[in-house]
Amino acid sequence: MKVVRSTCNYCSIACNFDFHVNDNGFIERVKPAEDYPVNQGFCCVKGLNLDKQNTIHENPVLPLIRKENGEFEHISWKEAFNVFADKVKKIQDKYGKESFAFLSTGQLLSEEMALAGHIGRNFLGGNGDGNTRLCMATAVVAYKQSFGFDAPPYTLDDLEHSDVMIFIGCNPIVAHPILWSRVAKNKNKNKKVIVIDPRKSETAVRADMWIDIKPKSDIRLLYTLANVLIEKGWIDEEFIKNSTEDFEGFKSHVKKYDINDVEEYTGISKGRVLDLAEIIHKGEKVSLWWTMGVNQGFQAVRTAQAIINIALMTGNIGKPGTGANSITGQCNAMGSRLFSNTTGLYGGGEYSDEKRRKAVAEILEIDEELIPKKPTKPYNEIVDGINNGEIKALWVLCTNPLVSWINDLEFKKAAEKLEFLAVQDIYSDTETARYAHLILPSTSGLKKDGVIINTERRLSKIQPVLEKKENELSDYDIMLGIGKALGMGSLLDKWKSPKEAFEVLKKCTKGMPCDITGVNYDELNGSEGVQWPYRKNENIGNNQRRLFEDGKFYTPNRKAKFIYEEIMNPPYDKSEEYPYILNTGRATVGQWHTQTRTREIPDVEAIIVKEGYINLNTDLAEELDIKENDVVKVSSPNGVSNRFLVKLSRTVKKDQLYAPMHYIQANSILPSVFDTYSKEPNYKYVPVKIEKIKGDSYEEN
Repeated sequence: MKVVRSTCNYCSIACNFDFHVNDNGFIERVKPAEDYPVNQGFCCVKGLNLDKQNTIHENPVLPLIRKENGEFEHISWKEAFNVFADKVKKIQDKYGKESFAFLSTGQLLSEEMALAGHIGRNFLGGNGDGNTRLCMATAVVAYKQSFGFDAPPYTLDDLEHSDVMIFIGCNPIVAHPILWSRVAKNKNKNKKVIVIDPRKSETAVRADMWIDIKPKSDIRLLYTLANVLIEKGWIDEEFIKNSTEDFEGFKSHVKKYDINDVEEYTGISKGRVLDLAEIIHKGEKVSLWWTMGVNQGFQAVRTAQAIINIALMTGNIGKPGTGANSITGQCNAMGSRLFSNTTGLYGGGEYSDEKRRKAVAEILEIDEELIPKKPTKPYNEIVDGINNGEIKALWVLCTNPLVSWINDLEFKKAAEKLEFLAVQDIYSDTETARYAHLILPSTSGLKKDGVIINTERRLSKIQPVLEKKENELSDYDIMLGIGKALGMGSLLDKWKSPKEAFEVLKKCTKGMPCDITGVNYDELNGSEGVQWPYRKNENIGNNQRRLFEDGKFYTPNRKAKFIYEEIMNPPYDKSEEYPYILNTGRATVGQWHTQTRTREIPDVEAIIVKEGYINLNTDLAEELDIKENDVVKVSSPNGVSNRFLVKLSRTVKKDQLYAPMHYIQANSILPSVFDTYSKEPNYKYVPVKIEKIKGDSYEEN
């Protein structure tokens, strides 16, 4: 029996586990690591069942190619790599470099993301984006604009130090249960947990105060709250003076958000806003936490910055138990943000920065002209580019956009229109794979080697728990094979293994805020992980470190910026035809994204609803003569209607609906609306109408 320490590759908490593997290569036990500082012996049902991957739904070992009759046929890896290279090169020769694009995911390892970016962007010259656009792009842009770099400032320990924790648009009990366990460990007898959410989520039920705002009125509430704090003098004037800029402009801006108007726009009374302001004022260590409920909105970046502004003006940043803290979604979205070579250079920095371009080119030992001169086209423009005929070839890496993309029928049209669609995944039966011309089956994280970066900037190691079978390839192996078939030659000399790739990435971070030149790849094995920055020859001491303890930020003048804007009206609003507001989000702890992995967990499958459903308020259901498990048709202004089962609930208000995102029906009724700056989809707000369907059969449209 051997024991292998590795990292969970589901969510951004990145728990560590000890896998007990017998001599026959079978995992007999999955035990959460008690000495790992992130999960401290705890885990959720997803991590505990990592050994179930590819057991019920096995992936083929060899690639599959679609024949002229539409059927798939196995081919060798060599043939698959040559097909990929031949198809892409012919398409680019005919239509130009940008006729090729790729879409990846925050569940790839850092080295894999970097290699995909090297192939797809540096060598092929195409565009490439990923699931980080769907979940964290808003936080990235908000931090970069406010702090000068994409820098979540906190450590998970801050949840144990705060006396006031404000959760805005997030439900950690379901989405990040290990993070919530830190809240439970907080022994401060005066601690207050406040949840700002239109839905009475599981976290709201456990909170000391639930601020039940109207959908997408959070930015108005935050501006009004800021105005109250300023008017009452409940701000940190010394911190504002020494560490921020444009506070006077922000002060002038929020004056127009009078507390006497707040209830009309947000549904929250003047008295409750005053109570919230007083709680913040009296709190010694106030932390503000947000995730998809903020990020996935039509004015998301400015909403995130409204949160940041409150932390700045009250001096709640850079100290234990404080911070404006975005909670990341996927296990390696932080790695994607730093190393995917899509929206910014390896290690951070802009493509327009000649000094950084030169430094990265020298480290990669490539011609500077190979490095892109501009950020990638974002996800939505890639999908639009396919549908308008500009993009002809697409490489989908370990993601399932036919279900996860907003207005996902648009992606279905794109998949049908492509001349070449290659899908790389640990499952060959995803909704997206059904449209592929070439399927590249990869191994799960149990057979991989590499580094991921969690929500608190902690680097941790994924190690092979099981050995690969004959002809089995990891995502990194597949990418190397593709690169060689494309004729990259010496451009792959520094990318022969994940370890060599990591050394390249380390060098790219030198002198940057995310400097990890002090990290030893091999010493990460079985370690407590390390938060960036960790510079060469640096003695970091405590393994729990937050940023901005010195009040200095990453902007040119080292000051954080107050950023603000006029409040936008929703692109679509309630009307007589569409009188209800639909929200989407996570359903249960055991379900993950499009359920390709969690469908193999028996305990999860035993309790979840199998079909797409909505939560409907009991009073509205009575008014509409709708009962539990009835089937209804939900329609939105984008012209799409879908059938949903009804699950009655008082967690949603009478004029609101909630649809779990894991089912294909949910995203297809959401119109293609995106934040102005981050281009993140607006998954959280659309007006809809409901029609009861006679009979009780369930059919997908």
